[in-house]
Amino acid sequence: MSVYSLIRPLLFLIDPEAAHDLTLKLLTIAARWAVVGTTGPVFDCKPLRVMGLTFPNPVGLAAGLDKNGDYVDALEALGFGFVEVGTVTPRAQPGNPKPRLFRIPEAQAIINRMGFNNRGVDHLVERLKKRRSRGILGINIGKNFDTSIENAAGDYIACMRKVYAYASYITLNISSPNTKDLRNLQHPESLGRLLQRLKSEQTELCNRHGKYVPLAVKIAPDLSDAEAFAMAELLLANQIDAVIATNTTVSRDRIKGLRHAGEDGGLSGRPLFEQSTRIVACLSRALKTTIPIIASGGILTPEDALEKKAAGASLVQLYSGLVYKGPDLIAETVAAFRASG
Repeated sequence: MSVYSLIRPLLFLIDPEAAHDLTLKLLTIAARWAVVGTTGPVFDCKPLRVMGLTFPNPVGLAAGLDKNGDYVDALEALGFGFVEVGTVTPRAQPGNPKPRLFRIPEAQAIINRMGFNNRGVDHLVERLKKRRSRGILGINIGKNFDTSIENAAGDYIACMRKVYAYASYITLNISSPNTKDLRNLQHPESLGRLLQRLKSEQTELCNRHGKYVPLAVKIAPDLSDAEAFAMAELLLANQIDAVIATNTTVSRDRIKGLRHAGEDGGLSGRPLFEQSTRIVACLSRALKTTIPIIASGGILTPEDALEKKAAGASLVQLYSGLVYKGPDLIAETVAAFRASG
């Protein structure tokens, strides 16, 4: 029996957001005492090249767990092949009113309507300056809640400029359901304009810093197949370096009748798996390996991760699976990838 399986019932007795904060603080204490990374398994996995970067293993942490870059060292010590922090915005903002995070244990699911709560990009940069670990780091950026969609590009560019020197790759979050009208950026005309501006900015930053930092786009699972194909065409046309499929869903079809099913926000965990995997498969058919896919959504077992790989994903990210299964899921998933060849 794992340590996490023993403490999870206690964590589930307290408010989900408080449990989230407590878990990260305990993880930091463990890392400082050299518990994490020495008692866990040694991950034997062949490195792989994606986006021009060398990943020690294909299992990463999705954005949202560490919004402010406060826990990067401790999280990397768990054995992730890469860690993504954020979503961060140009200015600090409190996010939506509490309560805004809900567990649905019967469905191994979570609903959140956090609303890009974060301390702002300047805080993130200061934290990353003190980072000791040197693993692959993704930085997920977004717009402030009070920035109009018409002016959203300015927020993304402001974040890009500040995080570029510290990022292995940068993710554009245009798909959170918890910032009003954000998903309108996925409409072809809006997305085309946004990507053109950000690719131009990427070129300027590459010249200024002397290094190329890939751009990834994180998309919603609530797209139709036709919309996913149209999205793929835009990503190809603008030479985007990767796509993350997917964010949380606004659908409630798979949790009807369960407690908290009526709460607003994005649904993640087991009910998201099939919907998210469908988007991965659609993108894979459209992109034909030209742009790598990072799969995120509903991975609670190693077998789930292998299904994402079979659908066309090069890398996977965990989030809700960690809440329900704990850090052992990382090692188990890496082992499954290694065994699958």
